Amino acid sequence: MPRIQYIDSYHTYKLNNKRKISSWLHAVAVSENKSLSNIQYTFCNDEEILRLNKQYLHHDYYTDIITFDYSQEDDLQGEVFISIDTVATNAAKLKVSFEEELHRVMVHGLLHLVGYNDKTKKQQSVMRAKEDFYLNELRKQLNS
Repeated sequence: MPRIQYIDSYHTYKLNNKRKISSWLHAVAVSENKSLSNIQYTFCNDEEILRLNKQYLHHDYYTDIITFDYSQEDDLQGEVFISIDTVATNAAKLKVSFEEELHRVMVHGLLHLVGYNDKTKKQQSVMRAKEDFYLNELRKQLNS
């Protein structure tokens, strides 16, 4: 049975609609011909994400998400750290709701576990199209 955990580091954020979001993430994995066995989403602040970025990726900058991939073949496993601070900042810049931007970042992390990258413009375009498609699916689920 797939296991998706949501951890609120530093009392940063409490995720709403956990069951529907978990169901959606599972459906994304299945749609991408993968199984989802164990993924942990940790909601943290900018300082924690910066610490992780420096320690594990040797990057000295803030980011919205860091994904650690422990997948084995088609079985998705990993840890996804999301900076609630940066998600809020990006949502304001993009003029979208906090929840929409958070959901985009969540599926972005899952798509990295599936095998998508976003280093080049072409990869970014593919990733954004996938995010948009799956966000639309989530909207349908949340409105049902």
